[in-house]
Parts: sequence; structure tokens; C-alpha cells
Amino acid sequence: MTTTTNAPVHPTDVSARPALASAGLVTVLLGAALPVIDFFIVNVALPTIDADLHASTATLELVVAAYGIAYAVLLVLGGRLGDAFGRRRLFLVGLALFTLTSLVCGLAPDALTLVFARAAQGAASALLLPQVLSIIQAGTSGAHRSRALGYYGAMGGISTVVGQLLGGVLVAADLWGTSWRPIFLVNVPIGLVGLLVARRTVPDSRAANPLGVDRWGTALLAASLLSLLVPLMEGSALGWPWWTVALLVLFPFAVLSFARIESRLEARGGMPLLPPALVRTANVRHGLVAAVPFFCGFGSFMFVYAVTLQDGLHLGPLGSGLALTPMAVAYFLTSLVSSHLVARFGRKVVPIGGTILALGLLVLAGSAWLAWPSLSVWQLAPAMVLIGVGNGLAMTTLFRVVLSRVPHDLAGIGGGVMTTTQQTSLALGVAVFGSLFAGLSTGPLRFEGAFVLVIALLAVVALVVTGLARRLPDPR
Repeated sequence: MTTTTNAPVHPTDVSARPALASAGLVTVLLGAALPVIDFFIVNVALPTIDADLHASTATLELVVAAYGIAYAVLLVLGGRLGDAFGRRRLFLVGLALFTLTSLVCGLAPDALTLVFARAAQGAASALLLPQVLSIIQAGTSGAHRSRALGYYGAMGGISTVVGQLLGGVLVAADLWGTSWRPIFLVNVPIGLVGLLVARRTVPDSRAANPLGVDRWGTALLAASLLSLLVPLMEGSALGWPWWTVALLVLFPFAVLSFARIESRLEARGGMPLLPPALVRTANVRHGLVAAVPFFCGFGSFMFVYAVTLQDGLHLGPLGSGLALTPMAVAYFLTSLVSSHLVARFGRKVVPIGGTILALGLLVLAGSAWLAWPSLSVWQLAPAMVLIGVGNGLAMTTLFRVVLSRVPHDLAGIGGGVMTTTQQTSLALGVAVFGSLFAGLSTGPLRFEGAFVLVIALLAVVALVVTGLARRLPDPR
């Protein structure tokens, strides 16, 4: 397909858009859940991993960062490969590799092996996850697509919470004396079952005119993300050596080079990795502008909350996981009705969710200020319910806004763009607010003051999302 500077049209898939039945939808949503769960599942396990493998602070951060960086860098390429070689095929390959790398993570004998295995696991996730959105885009239409995208958005948020809850339960259980290892090994039987079911239930599709591989675009996108994420996630722990500063200086030049290469390639009728025409469409442009601060806030909240529960309130991995349960339940129930709310209120659902989210964060900050250090799970519950409702309204609808009008032949690219934005923003949030929290919690403010201040700042971020969401196109 030749991409022009006009808004993309709706080409036809070679598979004539095979229908995605309920069993297939459940299977691909399971595939979407696994990478998200594993991005967050290590948060509550880091103290246990440290005790077992005697890792340094920088190495522990790499256990988280290596996964997220590989994931974010390769997501768009993963979507492009699915469009070219078949989305079900890449889904199966990604799920198989994710299962294998999970096994390696669970058996890692030392911290360095775990870091490399986590990077490989992130790369496998980048092959797997974009196919989910592509399969949904290619196999659904109309109200069916709207509901499926809503389920996808709900799965993303629920998986985030379930990741930390499941991690806490598995670490606390210490099954057969295996400590933290079951948080990875549990993926192996789930992945094997998913492979068997996917072969029978997931329809195949691919782009009629696959766009091929944009080598320069892929390299420059990787350089852009690496030059930003690596120093932000590792600079503080390493004491900001010269190379981390050099990477940050390189970042704007890499982004500018990427934008120029993509625009020139598109103008020549070529096949850019990220077609500028796609980004210029109202749904994608306004949706991503709101999605960046939203996911920055969400990722940093999950990290700061998990650290505070364990190291500040000393609830332990199981107690920390249980403290997330009210949020998970509220998110799940809200997601079930979000389709009906969008059908009635349209784009208003996102700013309403942002407002509720900001209120929940302020309630949480106030509860911590008044009841610290005897803050119980029950005292946290009202704020967590509000936060779950706000996220359930905003997150699911943002996915619909961005993807609702992406052409079928660009489904893989659209899914890759959205998930790359999501993962990059999650990592940015952890890097910025997580580093701020870590610095403040060891100073005069200690855990109490640092937690209250950072949560209050995240409430401001939620209000920013509320303002930006007022410009979103109607997803109906």
C-alpha cells in the first residue's frame, strides 16, 4: 500500500476480515493480559528477588526496565510484522516465545540472567500484544468492534492490578520454597493452553498490501526510546554517569531525525514505520495527547503505591496485593458498563473518569496524611474504589477513541502506536515520579510526606488529562 499525506482510507484485508467469535476474542484477550501482568507482577517481588539473588539497586531496576524498554522499542515493528506475515501466526509465535522466556526467568540462577531473560520476555510481548488489537480490528465491525475494544481496554487495566495482586499472593505463598519464581513460572501452563486454543479459535488475517519493514525508521525509533528511557530509569540509581546525560542530550535529535525520515519516506510514496498521516487523524492525535499523561500517572501510581505498602506501611507482599483488590473490583465492574456509558455520553466519559480519578487520589493522600502509620486496608478502600472507577472509565474509552477509526489495513500499526505510547508512558511515569518518590522518601519528608506529595501531584496530572480529554473526538 502506498501511503500519502491524506487521511488513510479503508483498504481490504486479503482475508476479507474473518469474523472473530467469542472464543477467539477470549483467547486473544488472554494473550493481551499476560504481557501487561508481567510488566507489573515484579513490583511486589523486588524485595524478595533482592534477598535471594543479592542484586544491586541498579540491577533490580533493570529487572523492571529491561522488560519495558524492549517491549516499547519493538511494539510498532511487531504490529508491522503481523500485517505482513499473518496476525494469527505472529500471535502464536509471540505467545510461544513469551512462554519460553517466562520459563527462563523463573529458572534464572542469578540477577544478570534474569535481566537478559526479562529483556527477551519484553521482546516476545512486543510480537504478541499488537496482534491482539490487529485481530480485533480485522475481525470485528460496528457495535461488536466497540465492545471488543472496550474489553481490550478493560483487560489492560485489570491486568495491571491483577499483576501486582497475583505477584503478592504467589510470593507470600512461597510454593515449595520457590520464593519469587512462581510469578514467572505460572505463565508456562497458561501459555501452553493458550497456544492450543488459539490454533482453533483465532481467525487469520493480514494486510492486502503489507507495508514491509522501514529499517531506518525502526532504528531511529529504537534510538529515540532508548535514549530517553534508559537514562531516566537507570540514571538515578547509577549516580548519573556521563553516558546517561549524553543519551538524554541525544534524545531530541533522535526524535527529530525519526520524524524527518518518516515524513520524507511518506512523501516519496514509501512505507514508513509510523505513517504521519495516521498520527494526523483527529482520533489518533487527540487520543495520544491525552493518553501520554494518563498512562504516566497510572504507571507511577502503581509503582509508588506498591513500594509504600511494603516498605512504608510494612504490609508485606500479600497485604500489598489485597490492598489493590478494591481498585481491581471497581475497575472490572466499571469496565463492564463502559460500553453503555460511551454509547450514551460519548467522549464525556473520559473527562468524567479523570475527575473521579483525581478525587480518589486526593482522598488517598488525605487518608495517608491523617492515619499514617496505622493506615489499614479498610481505610485505603474508599480511595481505591474511586481510583478504580476513574481508571475504568478513562482507560477503556481512550483505547476506543484512538483505534475506532483506524483502517483495517493499518490495524497492526495502529495497535503498535497505541501500545508503544502506553508502555513508554508507563515507563516515563515510573522514571519521573518513582525517582522523585525515592529521593523524597529518604529525606526529611520520609515515606509519609513523600507519598502524600507524589499522590497529590498525580491528582494534578489526572486533572490535566480531564482538560485534554475535552478535545477528544466522539468515539461513537
